[in-house]
Amino acid sequence: MAKQTIANLESGTGNPTVETLIAVARALGVGVTWLLTEWGSPVSIQRSADATWEQIGTVRLRSLDRIHGSGQVDTAVVELDCSREVRAALSPGTLLHAYVLSGAVLAGPADDAHLLEERDFIRFPGDVPHALRASAGTAVVHLVTTVPLVRQFSPD
Repeated sequence: MAKQTIANLESGTGNPTVETLIAVARALGVGVTWLLTEWGSPVSIQRSADATWEQIGTVRLRSLDRIHGSGQVDTAVVELDCSREVRAALSPGTLLHAYVLSGAVLAGPADDAHLLEERDFIRFPGDVPHALRASAGTAVVHLVTTVPLVRQFSPD
């Protein structure tokens, strides 16, 4: 691969071919999807009213989210109260995925938290100060925390 091609890719000015992406992915020992993932972790909300269900045999499935790559995945059912504390940023690249089982929840980055109701879903970056609390009384969420094993690099 030409040095100029690599320099253009590193600076974000290149427009690589599929073959170039495959070659770079092989050289790095990662899948091509790792190279095509958007930088950052935007908030994603899926409202219960907008949910799509798929019938697979006798099972109804509601896909909440899909992430690519590998890393640590923790899953838990969490009971929340309505404390006003802002939770500290977690490890770089951490994502929080919350599905509201009962109650109402305020969740998301501290400066962009969203009110969620029963059966709503949100994915948001956990590597920034964030809110995850009941909006009143108590609430229960299914919380999945994903932490990449490979450090994410800034596009800068």
